[in-house]
Amino acid sequence: MSRPTGSAHTSYKLPQITVLFWVLKIAATTLGETGGDWVAQTLDLGYLDATLLFFAVLIVVLIGQLRARNFHPALYWTLIAATSTMGTTLSDLLNRGDQSGSAENGLGYPAGAAILISALAVVFVIWKFTGETYDVAHITTTRGELLYWAAIVLSNTLGTSTGDFLSDSSGLGYWGGAAVIATAMAAILLAHYFTPISGVFLFWTAFVLTRPLGATVGDFLWKPHAKGGLGLGSGGTSAVILAILIAGIAYSIREHRRNTVHANTVQPESDALAPR
Repeated sequence: MSRPTGSAHTSYKLPQITVLFWVLKIAATTLGETGGDWVAQTLDLGYLDATLLFFAVLIVVLIGQLRARNFHPALYWTLIAATSTMGTTLSDLLNRGDQSGSAENGLGYPAGAAILISALAVVFVIWKFTGETYDVAHITTTRGELLYWAAIVLSNTLGTSTGDFLSDSSGLGYWGGAAVIATAMAAILLAHYFTPISGVFLFWTAFVLTRPLGATVGDFLWKPHAKGGLGLGSGGTSAVILAILIAGIAYSIREHRRNTVHANTVQPESDALAPR
């Protein structure tokens, strides 16, 4: 995917959309599901306190991302994981209520989803009226980047809610929920290659859907056998997924450095002909 050539300080801060991007996105969102559940449920911190904790982490990493002048894979994917983890606990807080009480007092999946969909729609409407591009390969301003991250936080939270609904309340179970999401993503891939549907629209649709895919897969891995899971535990599952994510980030860093060196050694023809 091509990059802008402008001099704005946020240029080249977001990754190219490749197969590796989607692999890391699914890994990060799955880690967000298992990691968020580990802190809120296994460690019994509760959804409210866990959300506040992860929100603080998210803000710290987001400041680092906004202050960076170039794309840093480790920083970017840490922030993606942070949005996903907070999205997990925030979604559970909205839908189920905090675990600190004996009875759940959440809004339920329909009301929680309605709030999140409305908030996400508001972000995209504001995004449109600012004149910033929806194309993530051409975001070159801090305002555009803030809108991008706001959409990611809400899409990851909405995705968690969708995944939990499919797994827990729809009767499909973890495998059934994952199959529904995987089928939808396959349809998006076909639409990308064989239809004139906007690539930007398809990207954001797929971006939202990777979150419930991660939620259903994550729940399947760590939930006990009695609930239809493999019973691997949230802590152990999170550690394994974190190792996979770190390996993918290391590979991404190597590829980014190699591409940067190549770009610096091959001078574009237009630059060579430009007046000095």
